[in-house]
Amino acid sequence: MLKNWLISIVVNTIALLAVNELFQSIDIDGLSTAVIASIILGILNAIVKPILVVLTLPITILSLGLFLFVINAITLMITQSVLGDSFIINGFGTAILAAIIITILNTILQKILKEVLD
Repeated sequence: MLKNWLISIVVNTIALLAVNELFQSIDIDGLSTAVIASIILGILNAIVKPILVVLTLPITILSLGLFLFVINAITLMITQSVLGDSFIINGFGTAILAAIIITILNTILQKILKEVLD
């Protein structure tokens, strides 16, 4: 379990740094901020995200799961508000695009890392 959580933090850190390079409207101060943001995202994904998914289940079903990107964007915005000036996302639209890219990168990187480590 701890191994999977550490893999998740590493993958999230890489994805956050990649998104930081892709978008000028996202600013992460450095590697340490990306690691802290990954830890916060991991905590939010474990605690807040399931609550949001249950509360928005009808919308998520009607949108065929696409509303999950909005929930991921909300968790990114919460992370940004916790970290303050060291992690800045300019706008909710940017957060949604970043959430989509982070989800895609997480899927690819976790698959690669699990194959390498297993």
